[in-house]
Amino acid sequence: MLEGLDAITPQGPDEWAPENATGETPPALTLRAALIASDNRAATLLQQRVGTRRVMRLASDAGLHDLPNVPSLSLGTGLVTPLELTTAFAMFPNGGRSVRPRAILRILDDDRSVAFTSPVVRENVLAPEVAYQMVTMLRDVVDRGTASQARRMGIRFAVGGKTGTTDDFKDAWFVGFSSSLVVGVWVGFDQPATIGRDAYGSRYALPIWSDFMRRAARVRPPGTFERPAGLREETLCRLSYARPVDGCPIYTEYLKRGDASPNTMCPIHRGSLRQRVARTVEGWTAELARKMRDLFR
Repeated sequence: MLEGLDAITPQGPDEWAPENATGETPPALTLRAALIASDNRAATLLQQRVGTRRVMRLASDAGLHDLPNVPSLSLGTGLVTPLELTTAFAMFPNGGRSVRPRAILRILDDDRSVAFTSPVVRENVLAPEVAYQMVTMLRDVVDRGTASQARRMGIRFAVGGKTGTTDDFKDAWFVGFSSSLVVGVWVGFDQPATIGRDAYGSRYALPIWSDFMRRAARVRPPGTFERPAGLREETLCRLSYARPVDGCPIYTEYLKRGDASPNTMCPIHRGSLRQRVARTVEGWTAELARKMRDLFR
């Protein structure tokens, strides 16, 4: 859980501070909720807590080189090509392994013997459990987030991905994947200029991606994403991301060793009488613990 989003301090020598497209700033968000909503402040705060150099190291391992050491790195600062960004996304459905792009797979001579071949080069850059957690979050971006239009455009199989939009609507992005294919779409001008009013990635890049993926599925049939061992399932409320009560829409969260499970009950849905009593006691206990902490500071 990322807390303190409404009080995030400006960054850098020019007093830069991130803003969200909607202008709203919730005080706290889970990583899943932040990714679904494409929350800029959450991404920036996460970069601060993880450390910019660690972010740059992982990006380099995934094929994104020479990125700037700046507070806005998590929002896409730096120059990358569509090929580089699409390649980087491949590590998520690929079990945490990065891949090297190949323009030529093999060359045959006149006798149809193999004269040249370019083998697949993979490197482990993420733990499989972490990669799968990212797959489930990026699937939610499509199922109920900024890329949900893909479902209305005919994408019926399991996919994940992320929208992207730069300042002044100069670039619109969508990079997404199935279990068998990773595809990136960039929309923009050779010389940077505003594409159009409200030229979000979900409006300009996502339709192109959806059309291609729908057609490509006939050639590269999608399947299910392979879940690695070592993850435990936790049923949570889909809206509050807390322990569900009666009436909660639920989803399955996947937690790896060391991940903390939510310890509070959903505050949004009514629940049964017994659950409401337990929730009230839970609230009293949390308030008492907070006062005790303040007393001994």
